[in-house]
Amino acid sequence: MGANTSQVSDLSESQSIRTLIGPESISENEPFWNQLISFTFTSPTCSADAKLLEEAVVPFAKTLIENNPRSGNFGALVRVFLGRTKELKISTECQDQLFIWQAHNALFLVRCLLKVFIREMSEGELHLQFSYQARAPGTYESNSEDLLEELMCNLVHLIVEVPLLDITYNILFEAVTTLLVLLSYQLLQKDILREGLIYQCLTRGRCLTLTSRLVKTLLYNFIRQEKCPPPAHLFQAQADGGGLLYGLASGVASGLWSVFTLGGAGSKSGVDQEQNPLPLSNQSLLLLLVLANLTDGPDCPNPYKQAVTCFKNTQDTSSIPSPQPHTFQINFNSLYTALCEQQRSDQATLLLYTLLHQNPNMKTYVLSRTDMENLVMPILEILYHVEERNSHHVYMALIILLILTEDDTFNRSIHEVMLKNISWYTERALTEISLGSLLILVVIRTIQFNMTRTRDKYLHTNCLAALANMSAQFRCLHQYAAQRIISLFALLSKKHNKVLEQATQSLQRPLGADDNAALPDYAQDLSVIEEVIRMLLEIINSCLCNSLHHNPNLVYALLYKRELFEQFRSHPCFQDIMQNLDTVIGFFSQRLEQAGTDLSVERVQEVIKKGAVALPKDRLKKFPELKFKYVEEDQPEDFFIPYVWSLVFNSAVGLYWNSQGIELFSMDSP
Repeated sequence: MGANTSQVSDLSESQSIRTLIGPESISENEPFWNQLISFTFTSPTCSADAKLLEEAVVPFAKTLIENNPRSGNFGALVRVFLGRTKELKISTECQDQLFIWQAHNALFLVRCLLKVFIREMSEGELHLQFSYQARAPGTYESNSEDLLEELMCNLVHLIVEVPLLDITYNILFEAVTTLLVLLSYQLLQKDILREGLIYQCLTRGRCLTLTSRLVKTLLYNFIRQEKCPPPAHLFQAQADGGGLLYGLASGVASGLWSVFTLGGAGSKSGVDQEQNPLPLSNQSLLLLLVLANLTDGPDCPNPYKQAVTCFKNTQDTSSIPSPQPHTFQINFNSLYTALCEQQRSDQATLLLYTLLHQNPNMKTYVLSRTDMENLVMPILEILYHVEERNSHHVYMALIILLILTEDDTFNRSIHEVMLKNISWYTERALTEISLGSLLILVVIRTIQFNMTRTRDKYLHTNCLAALANMSAQFRCLHQYAAQRIISLFALLSKKHNKVLEQATQSLQRPLGADDNAALPDYAQDLSVIEEVIRMLLEIINSCLCNSLHHNPNLVYALLYKRELFEQFRSHPCFQDIMQNLDTVIGFFSQRLEQAGTDLSVERVQEVIKKGAVALPKDRLKKFPELKFKYVEEDQPEDFFIPYVWSLVFNSAVGLYWNSQGIELFSMDSP
């Protein structure tokens, strides 16, 4: 690019770029390289700018692909970068900002070229581009180093060794981004990649020993949520004026760093960019999720997944060594706080799911927290705004709730946490409500949304499973939560009758010319609805059997809508479960009749509270405890790898991929 290049339109005019991509080889000791990497360039701040940059780089990269076998200049550029990484730690300690800036620029050039190379060639061909050396005799020493592996190891070393400071923020970001680019072959493949050179470099090569440190560093980058340093902190001119290069460097700061102060590219809205100017945190989390979801090799498990599943709390002082490889310790309190604060993003919700599902140490810690509302409330808000979220984000939020509700202590404690004035819950003013009742309200609302819109059986099942896990521990249900449980039953009952009527009419339809026309499968629809009704009846029954005296509002709602249950009393699918509901309805109806007519709401509630204590427990038939456990489906990578890469495609800062080249998922996927 050279010292004078400042925008995309200048690229074609850059003599330095033309020399780099030309047929003539350039020795690594040439002053040319210093000139090339002392450029002023505005990094892309949105996907449109990233696209412009990519389109400008493509013709140069293609020319370099043609000339590189003869010139070896791409390998030389990589070596120039590698030569500087050896002294990065010292440069950081000495506050040598210019050296770090130039190393960043070299890596930025490598990353831009790699991005096009990966689009244009296979991994094997990419490996060759790294191996080409100048044909001119005596220019380079002949050696057998694997430059691709050397680059990847250096990037990992850089990420784990160089401290995160204002002056190192941009090069650390670029190192994380370059690893993401190298792994992006998966985006361009329809099938899940289970092998390959880049995969082997990261999972079996020299990088393997740094697995736990890389995972720990990426997690801490996410935890720290460091904002981009302001441009003023980047290049401070020296007292004597700093010389030509320092003046140049201070001039570039605002342009080079605009990507970081604005907060990134991808499909995020401008508002999100301003509210979340955390590119290193975001990019580190995306890289962590990509690494953790790499498939296991035929003879070795994914080391990054191993590291994610077994790390411990820094407060864990047990001397028992972990049998798991790649284990490490991290501050769980800091991680929990970051997870609570960042749930608005898909990737943070996916990380929370991954840790709860795969890391027993983290799951135990989360369930032991006494401020669980800080985690649960953002999850409920995701579900409440289900219309605005993609289906995968909703699934992850729901499965997190299901995992949490597997724990009885959680199910008890959420009814003890009282909340006031939930601003995002707009359907009804909730001046005071327990976290447990709010959870019930939001899950029921999700079921109702699903019934009218997406009609996804998987979503229904997980919603009902979470309610079922909680049902025996329902305590002091809010009046509105109790009403919504019965209202959901009313909605299901109405839907059941409608489908039953349609099925009956279709059977009575006179024979005609359109006999071969496809008919809706009413029997299957009816079966699904009856399954959901059965489960809801079991949830109500579980509450009545285990905590009736704690839930007068549910009994009140049940009595108020008792006629809803009449039609199911003799239905073969529901007869057994209806016995207990009949017993409760009959018992309390009798007590209300004895109390007289024209009773006020307060008087009815008083009769219910006294009756709840008086009802003999042996009058209610015992059913098996309702307990559901989340189990990942077979071959989870078929879901998670496309999902993770869709997040990279949409949310990675300063990266653009042409949607026409994406094979891993359809472009209307989340």
